[in-house]
Amino acid sequence: MAKTNKDLQYYLGLRYKIELIPEKDGSWGAVIPELAGCVGGGETIAEALEMLDDAKIGWLTSSLAHGDPIPEPAAEYATA
Repeated sequence: MAKTNKDLQYYLGLRYKIELIPEKDGSWGAVIPELAGCVGGGETIAEALEMLDDAKIGWLTSSLAHGDPIPEPAAEYATA
């Protein structure tokens, strides 16, 4: 069985579910539930998503560097 090279670009190409959370102060939180601890936040949805993108890159880079398992998205989110 051939080993698949799953690098950062591979994982960045996957479509993970994102949850947006409105905060009481009017700001927004954003999380990727399948990547435990991968969160972002901002004053607007766009800012929260931008921060989440940065967090996702950091989360994946750290996991790859340490050899930690990286869950792939549920089937309903994985395809465009």
